[in-house]
Amino acid sequence: MHAPHLFQNARKAKRSGGALSNGLIKGVLGGAVALSASHVHAAWDTYIRGSFGPVVNWPLIPIHVVLLPDGRVLGYGTDGKGNQTGQFTYDVWDPSKGTGTDAHLTLPNTTGTDTFCSGQIVLPASGAVLLTGGDKTVNNVRNYSVNDVNLFDYRSSALYSAQQPMSYLRWYPTVLTTAAGEVLVLGGRIDPDTPAPTPEVYTEGTGWRTLSSAISDDAYGLKNWSYPRAWQAPNGKVFIATKWGGTYYLDPAGTGKLEKTALTLPVSDEYLTSVMYTPGKILSLRKLNKAVVIDITGATPKSTSVAGVGQDRFHGSATVMADGKVFVSGGSMVSNVANGVAYTAKIWNPANNGWTTAATATKMRLYHSVSLLLPDARVLTAGGGAPGPVTNLNAEIYTPPYLYQRDWSGTLATRPVITSVPATATWGQSIAVAANVSGISKVTLVKTGSATHTVDFDQRFMTLNYTASGQNLTVTMPASANVAPPGYYMLFVFNSAGVPSVAKIIKLMN
Repeated sequence: MHAPHLFQNARKAKRSGGALSNGLIKGVLGGAVALSASHVHAAWDTYIRGSFGPVVNWPLIPIHVVLLPDGRVLGYGTDGKGNQTGQFTYDVWDPSKGTGTDAHLTLPNTTGTDTFCSGQIVLPASGAVLLTGGDKTVNNVRNYSVNDVNLFDYRSSALYSAQQPMSYLRWYPTVLTTAAGEVLVLGGRIDPDTPAPTPEVYTEGTGWRTLSSAISDDAYGLKNWSYPRAWQAPNGKVFIATKWGGTYYLDPAGTGKLEKTALTLPVSDEYLTSVMYTPGKILSLRKLNKAVVIDITGATPKSTSVAGVGQDRFHGSATVMADGKVFVSGGSMVSNVANGVAYTAKIWNPANNGWTTAATATKMRLYHSVSLLLPDARVLTAGGGAPGPVTNLNAEIYTPPYLYQRDWSGTLATRPVITSVPATATWGQSIAVAANVSGISKVTLVKTGSATHTVDFDQRFMTLNYTASGQNLTVTMPASANVAPPGYYMLFVFNSAGVPSVAKIIKLMN
């Protein structure tokens, strides 16, 4: 930000009786002034806007991030200098240790696979991370593809070959967990001129099968191969919303069956984000600052236009927070160009379809940036580059408004603590949850995230029914795997002031 713009915004803030948002004062006169978040963030607005923490170093650009069953975060995508390649290193960050060097375990990738622009998801049974596809250089030309399949074991922090390749080479594939507990892989491309229009399904302990009767260039091939947007739907099928506007249901059973729906959406882009914010409802950003809510809870899909986020945010991210609101950060008006950079985040409230202005980040987060909800209810925003106008070997952690006191002091609120919860549960089960306070106001469940390229593959949020007797809760788990696929979820409890606990990660399984 140039100094004249800074001072103009400073005058606006002064006129409104406020103060500058975090990150607004930066780099004045060639960097002569650089104030920390605590210096520039007005105490009064944290309860409304939240706050971004300081910029912290990262061992690589985390183009891919996965929340592991033990609460750590796997990240990979570049070397230690931010160059395009996932062939050499990967990183495991432990948020409980802070953001210093000792919080990171950076290890060599010995698989031989360049995992750059692969697809990754936590397997619901074992908790291992499945990494599908990746990058290959042919005759000194990058961005060809591989059919390699690798696994990351969070218990040993080891990355190794699964010895079970896919039938198709894939680069930029979508992966998601189905209601059956399998992993569906969609899209990606075989080489720079050839998409991969045939889906595949991975079953733990069995391997791969091809959905040979569900081949489609329109749904996840030639017209929509780049990380296709897809979600497990309440009707048991997988819903697909294409960038060109067509929508589909895919039944992944057997060799697969694809059907086009009557719903046509406004045109979007592979780098505009969409997110399922509650079972069967999706907020989807479309081109020209449009947004729609897609409702797939009924017999036929429907969509409703809602207010846009304020501008096109190519390469921005959308993350459902612990309270069910959607945090939208990063992006710019021109794809991966520092033109109309959106430093200021927005929060979308499903209750009224309205947007509020959140805090302002210090770094632009464009191509290859990520956003991920952490178990402590904060949001990791990180990365960007390889290539890009900047190389962001760094991160900023966003603290949402719900973690601050409501007295305008800017002080973090006292949080409830979950004192006991079962490690596993099944659908429709009533589980016993204990907290250190009575007066719990809400219990929520959020799927652990796995994000890359504006997509968080499995993310979904739901509010759980419960009864309370003092500090003891009886919580009812989601009714079926169609609304909550098998796997790992963060369970949050909120006190009477609306402040969430640190989550306990619980495994939903048969």
